[in-house]
This record gives sequence, C-alpha cells and structure tokens, in this order.
Amino acid sequence: MSTQPQTGPDDGSTPRSRPRGTAFLLSQVGAHAATRFAERIGGLGVVPSDVGLLRLIAARPGRSQQSLAEELGVVPSRVVALVDGLERKGLVERRRNPQDRRNYALHLAAEGERVMAGMRDLASAHEEEICAALDDAQRAQLAGLLEAIAAQQGLTSGVHPGYRHLPR
Repeated sequence: MSTQPQTGPDDGSTPRSRPRGTAFLLSQVGAHAATRFAERIGGLGVVPSDVGLLRLIAARPGRSQQSLAEELGVVPSRVVALVDGLERKGLVERRRNPQDRRNYALHLAAEGERVMAGMRDLASAHEEEICAALDDAQRAQLAGLLEAIAAQQGLTSGVHPGYRHLPR
C-alpha cells in the first residue's frame, strides 16, 4: 500500500505519512458500502438488517426462530423482536410448525417475496458500483481473500456480525 504525504504539524514543510493499512481500508470501504446499500434499499421500505433476515428465511423456508437465533449468534428473544418487526411490515409470516405445534415456522409473506425480488436487482447494481474498479479476476481474487479473512476471524459465512449489536 502506498502512503500519501501530508504536511508536518509545525511548519508545513515536513512530510509525514498517513497510514493506510489493510484493516483501515477494509473498514473504510465496508462503511461506505454499507451506507450506499442502506440508501439503495430504503425505497423498498426496509433496512439492511431486515434484508439479512429475509435472505436467511428465504434460503430455508419453514425454519424456526430458534435456528435463526443460532445462525445469527444471538439470544432467541432477540430474534423474536426482529421477526416481530418483519411481521409488522407484512414481510414474514409465522406459522405453527406441523411437526411441533410449540414452535413457529418462518415464511416470507407475499410482500417479503416482492421485496426479495427487488433486492436481487439492487444487490447486483450495488456490487457493480462498489467493485467497478476491478475486473472479473480481481473481483474473484478479492472475494477469496476476504472469505479467508472472515473464516480466520471466526465469522459465520453469510451472516453480518452486526445483528449482535442492533438496538433493542
């Protein structure tokens, strides 16, 4: 990584380097990408945390709230509150699990299906915008490198760690 010179603190004549390490760049690009994504999906009436939950429910229709909590790494009561919000928006339905009537099976409602369909186009445009400076080989290489970092850090594949820090 290159550094960019900056004037010194006293007389403006002493160049100094501004560190631009990999972790900083990951944070910088990640924050920018997250902000742009939130802007893009706002028109659908959802926030990024809604989209992540919808995606996980769509991938396994009929899953329990307990399994969703386990995958997100949060307490089940937290998932109840998150699903309550999706249900209020008409995006998710809780249905009694036919195998165990004590549990709910989560399914996308018709509006949730519509939002997910819109998300596919928005996600594609978002990916193109964020990675516009890279060719296909570079994108694949970057994705592989980021997957290796995520795995080494113990992050759950496909699950944003931010669910642990959402306001209640």
